[in-house]
Amino acid sequence: MMLTGRKNAGKASPYLLILISVGCFFATYNFLTMVGHSRNGDGPRKLLGGGDQGGAVSSGSGSDPSKRFHVALTATDALYSQWQSRIMYYWYKQMRGRPGSDMGGFTRILHSGKPDGLMDEIPTLVVDPLPEGADRGYIVLNRPWAFVQWLRKANIKEDYILMAEPDHIFVKPLPNLAHGEEPAAFPFFYIKPTDNEKILRKFFPEEKGPVSNIDPIGNSPVIIQKAQLEKIAPSWMNVSLQMKEDAETDKAFGWVLEMYAYAVASALHGVHHSLRKDFMIQPPWDAKSDNTFIIHYTYGCDYSLKGELTYGKIGEWRFDKRSYLRSPPPRNLSLPPPGVPESVATLVKMVNGATANIVGWDDEI
Repeated sequence: MMLTGRKNAGKASPYLLILISVGCFFATYNFLTMVGHSRNGDGPRKLLGGGDQGGAVSSGSGSDPSKRFHVALTATDALYSQWQSRIMYYWYKQMRGRPGSDMGGFTRILHSGKPDGLMDEIPTLVVDPLPEGADRGYIVLNRPWAFVQWLRKANIKEDYILMAEPDHIFVKPLPNLAHGEEPAAFPFFYIKPTDNEKILRKFFPEEKGPVSNIDPIGNSPVIIQKAQLEKIAPSWMNVSLQMKEDAETDKAFGWVLEMYAYAVASALHGVHHSLRKDFMIQPPWDAKSDNTFIIHYTYGCDYSLKGELTYGKIGEWRFDKRSYLRSPPPRNLSLPPPGVPESVATLVKMVNGATANIVGWDDEI
């Protein structure tokens, strides 16, 4: 299956086009209906929730307005996504006004198709998910479609966008790492375009140049010009669906398929990223947090009480976000034992710092 898109994104499946057309109608209808409710004051929630009124928030002290970026977080209404989004938004608010920050507004792009219980806490735009069954159980396939909808509907004041995820924590103020038309991205060691040339040639034809033109990145974290993302997003959406539909590609790329799709879509548009290893760290593999901007807690952290890593085996001490699929982590998590990397200790301290200060943390959302 494939959605309509740019020249390089291939042909679209008529069946899916019908579904997406219907989806677009309801997305537009839902959007206009919710705006009407918000203006009339008779709706249960605002379209853009929170006291920041749609993400129009202050930026860092002395920040150059032309360099400010809008923080865009894609999320679902699952509790697992919600508690991570609350922690992420808390630390965004702590860092945005500090010296050195180029952070602008904030939007949680909620691709569940309906409002949830965080609309008044986090600035949020509700968009539609893909038609039922189109993601084939791979929920992040909704991410590029969510960005396409957001870019079409939202009034984004900043010229740049940071694409972020719920399990990101800002550990220091984030400046704009992009340089004009050269976006900034984090290089992932497991994204290897040149090792997968045979597969990638299905989506990146030879006339576009060598496969090495494809950056070893995903879509997040990335700071990019809004105008560039508006061009890339439809291709990213279509390439993602193409890849998922191709059995060989789906098997080869697995859970990082959508990351490859963004890298390919960017290269199709001639966009190359500045690779910034200092953009973020991923405990427990990265031991220090003093030279980074974001902690990405995608991996479990398991240790013995002697501070020895027991990765792949549940530790005597552990922090793993997957332990909290059905309920948020409690306040005041125990700190790791001596000998555990500083990055892991900092991660837990920042989770504790957020949960201690977020009003209603223990309340049901």
